[in-house]
Amino acid sequence: MSLKNSNVASQPKKIAIVISNPAVSSTTNWDVGFWWSELTHPYYAFIEKGYHVEVFSPNGGKCEPDAMSDPNDPSGYSSTDLISQGFIHTPALKALVENTKKVSEINVNDFDAIVIAGGQAPMFSFDQATDLHKKFVEFYEKGKITSALCHGVAILKYAKLSTGEYLAKGKTVTGFANVEEDFADEAVWSYNILPRGTHLMTWRIEDEMKKIGANYIQAGLWKGFAVRDGNLITGQQNFSGAETAELIIKALGE
Repeated sequence: MSLKNSNVASQPKKIAIVISNPAVSSTTNWDVGFWWSELTHPYYAFIEKGYHVEVFSPNGGKCEPDAMSDPNDPSGYSSTDLISQGFIHTPALKALVENTKKVSEINVNDFDAIVIAGGQAPMFSFDQATDLHKKFVEFYEKGKITSALCHGVAILKYAKLSTGEYLAKGKTVTGFANVEEDFADEAVWSYNILPRGTHLMTWRIEDEMKKIGANYIQAGLWKGFAVRDGNLITGQQNFSGAETAELIIKALGE
């Protein structure tokens, strides 16, 4: 093997992870953001493989997590998430969230894959993230690994190919399931946070994917699950970061 070919072969894979900018829920008026584990668990898996990872957001700048995704939150919901705990307490890593690059700055030719993390904010902000719509489709149409998980799958409601067809039409996908939305709704109703019958989300991933002609599947309530259809990879919810990363790594030939 020539020295030139050896250098090319040794180049690490490059992954662009996109997290959402802060938003406000139109149903609860809560500040909402990205979900820690959907950034940190894939990040950890990629770094363990020696990949180069960069963090972006639609508008760039400082991003904020959904409170319950923080292992230090008083709710204790994510208290066992040691990967996120380590990320949060590593200054160089925490800085990646406090100073994200704009999605518009992504040179698709420089990356092997894009991953859209979820959290509640995508459901209330991705309709306006037109640069993200374009970059996501560009990755896909160039045959590069194009991925989203949990409520990050909201991107597929807006991503249309150059033909005008929905990217997800005819594809097998997953994302935050109706049974999980029902569980979350029941929780806020039981604490009188919202009137019974008022949903946390103004629309649902599962319903919208079926509406645009995707073959939506899921593994059950809070089960870690991801699925690949060609170069499109989707993960079900916040417990699916590792599964999503595993499929991406396999798709990249590792």
